[in-house]
Amino acid sequence: MRKIIGAAFVSLDGVMQAPGGKTEDPTGGFDQGGWQFKFPDPAADETLGPLLDGQYDLLLGRRTYDIFAAYWPYVEGEEAGVGEAFTRAGKYVLTHGDQPLEWDNSHRLGGIDDVAALKASDGPELRIWGSSTIYPGLLAAGLLDRLVLMIYPLTLGTGKRLFGDGTPPGALKMVDHKVTPAGTVIATYEPAGPIPAEAPWQPEPATSAREQERQKRIAEGRW
Repeated sequence: MRKIIGAAFVSLDGVMQAPGGKTEDPTGGFDQGGWQFKFPDPAADETLGPLLDGQYDLLLGRRTYDIFAAYWPYVEGEEAGVGEAFTRAGKYVLTHGDQPLEWDNSHRLGGIDDVAALKASDGPELRIWGSSTIYPGLLAAGLLDRLVLMIYPLTLGTGKRLFGDGTPPGALKMVDHKVTPAGTVIATYEPAGPIPAEAPWQPEPATSAREQERQKRIAEGRW
């Protein structure tokens, strides 16, 4: 069985859209593309090594696949090795569309059941970059094994969130963490089951007249 490992650059307010370039993903009117490179952090860059090294396949949403396919096969210079590794890797694209997947070693997945079957097969790790739309389904189906978040010290206000609509409630446990001198928080999580039904301790609800009135306004939609 394969492991599915997600990695994402995010802002403090949870935005992960277009960290790499101005034209990467302007959908929704997002005008802060390339924000990651405005906060250079060599210590955070070192985290990328283990995520880009070794044998792996890629699990991507359709738009991230399009971004990668238009960039990585053509990149030169210091990043050429990453482009070669991405081209060599199997690329599994979760999409409902029928657009052609023309990058070498690309494969279409029609839904979460296909992802589950792929995870159950033999092969290298499946690594996710970007692809915010696939996380809710992976979490709901219990398919995500690990998530590495590189949280940069800025807020973006608008943009696609890593955990968007449809994200189920659930617990995660931190298995590793690091704070760089530049203020980037690198946190690694693994799913830890459902949120407990009851807390070990919590205060009794207030019973004052003011609280009773507040609860009444809540029930009537006036709060």
